[in-house]
Amino acid sequence: MLSPVVAAGRRLAPAAHREPDDENGEPESNARFDKEPHHRLVFRRFSLAVLAAIGAACTALPPPAPGPAPERDRAILKPVAFAQLPGWADDAVAEAWPAFVSGCAALVSRPPTAGIWREPCAAAVTADPRDSAAARAFFERYFSAYQAVAPDGASAGLVTGYYEPLLQGSRVRSARNRYPLFSPPDDLLTVDLSELYPELKDKRVRGRLEGRRVVPYWPRADIESGRAAVAGKELAFVDDPVEAFFLQIQGSGRIRLAEGGVMRVGYADQNGQPFRSIARVLLERGVLTPGQATMQGIKAWAREHPEELPALLNENPSYVFFREVVPDPAATIDGPTGTLGVPLAAGRAIAVDPRSIPLGAPVFLATSWPLSNEPLNRLMLAQDTGGAIRGALRADFFWGFGDDAAWQAGRMKQEGRMWVLWPKGAALPP
Repeated sequence: MLSPVVAAGRRLAPAAHREPDDENGEPESNARFDKEPHHRLVFRRFSLAVLAAIGAACTALPPPAPGPAPERDRAILKPVAFAQLPGWADDAVAEAWPAFVSGCAALVSRPPTAGIWREPCAAAVTADPRDSAAARAFFERYFSAYQAVAPDGASAGLVTGYYEPLLQGSRVRSARNRYPLFSPPDDLLTVDLSELYPELKDKRVRGRLEGRRVVPYWPRADIESGRAAVAGKELAFVDDPVEAFFLQIQGSGRIRLAEGGVMRVGYADQNGQPFRSIARVLLERGVLTPGQATMQGIKAWAREHPEELPALLNENPSYVFFREVVPDPAATIDGPTGTLGVPLAAGRAIAVDPRSIPLGAPVFLATSWPLSNEPLNRLMLAQDTGGAIRGALRADFFWGFGDDAAWQAGRMKQEGRMWVLWPKGAALPP
């Protein structure tokens, strides 16, 4: 996941969110190839064919997911004193504590990060940060601060926003609720090229079989028209195609069911097609002005032009598939699950480019409130990622759930600076 309609797309991530376009991009898949035995066999037989196809006819397959960032896109982390963090002494740091503790549980359970995080996370279990002063003292004791700086010397980047929407729908189709949300189709193949070539880490392509050939998976228009093998994969039906579209951009959400109760859904997979901003399409056509090309502006246009809406949505060939999410009743944070695998805390979580900002790290963010110069300086947790959240100084601010969060996220396109808090004594990521 994945932000203002004018600024960027959102997160290729579980709650990730894309190209830096005019809507939130789409959640970036962190799922490994995990199909039925037949598909595992297909993977083994066709991986080499996929590689050959990429070399012989690059238009035959969707481009692989981005690999390691070129050095020009990676942040340089420069040590600084905590006193240099603007607003550090004034932030209600204790509000970020539940998100930090939740993230610790994930970080210490993973061999690659356990050694780095074991000491501060063990100390957090016994700490008693009753107020922000105590929480600040904890971070100053166990962490060092590093300012993220771009290779060209720039210290400020783009901060956008995303949220968890609420839709109206049902588990069964009706005259009102007729727009489906699909779980991943059985014929969607994900080929992780690093399985064959470790140097191609993070390189994966999606496609389908056509005879003995692996070809691109169907684009949005074909999925919507039923040409793809999605029959029987309907997870739920909602009452508004625009809300369904933006749910795909956000990557997760809730559906108030007509039969009672609320279903929560999260990102499951994507069709491998490139994301194209419909806001940019409307701008290029002169239909909207830059000031109108927000999420709210697109929704208003859609209500006024329902007959033109399907063709507009099909301008974006990318398509996201969902899974039903059952929240952990023991969780202390009621939010969608981010890339780190923990619930995202409203106003205290950001999506980052993990090639520059270590996933799971506390990050002090200095930015401003949407469409204003009022400072917004907070300790955040880097617990999510996004396909459009790319670059040394890029962040996507999670505003939370509901209409107010949507309002803030849809307008946010601010300048921001970041400081990574890293466990003392631990080597910085390469």
